[in-house]
Amino acid sequence: MHEIFLGTTVIPVVTLERVEQAAPLATVLLRAGLRVIEVTLRTPASLQAIAEIARRVPDAVVGAGTVLTGADVRRAADAGARFLVSPGLTPDLVAAGLGSELPYVPGAVTASEVIAAREHGFSLLKFFPAVASGGVEALRQLAPVFAGIAFCPTGGLNEANAGDFLALPNVPMVGGAWMAPADLIAAGDWAGIEERARRAARLQKR
Repeated sequence: MHEIFLGTTVIPVVTLERVEQAAPLATVLLRAGLRVIEVTLRTPASLQAIAEIARRVPDAVVGAGTVLTGADVRRAADAGARFLVSPGLTPDLVAAGLGSELPYVPGAVTASEVIAAREHGFSLLKFFPAVASGGVEALRQLAPVFAGIAFCPTGGLNEANAGDFLALPNVPMVGGAWMAPADLIAAGDWAGIEERARRAARLQKR
């Protein structure tokens, strides 16, 4: 976990409809300075896209997002994912995620969910959907209650508000799709994505 995320402040969270989009997208994100990439398991092409990035852009660190079941964990690992991210946490996901031996970031939003995740030994959690769940103020309120717990907020983040989240002491990194939105991916506008990604890569902890 530390090796993968050390120095990472922004993680592109991308949804790919076609396998052919995977390598060009990963190439421009990597060139722009965004080395860690989360591919959501929301389309039929997602697992092949992960495999394509792992094979053709090996310097990128590709992981699987929207991991919802133990079967998703196994399929993502087989495809070459180097980390796993879930929007929530269930007993099945705990067993599969920990059993995979891959870095696993489960989701938690409420205090009870954070406590449950901490009891399983997790100290880095996804906070999703971040803006709809109270955003910066919610995470600020959680910080003094859960010392030692860090969050990666995603959902509703953009170029304008990402820095506000990164200013929080319990937020080492953020995730989002604003640098690689679906319309630019569909259009193959790799130059436009690279320009957005370069700006995102300049975001730092305050």
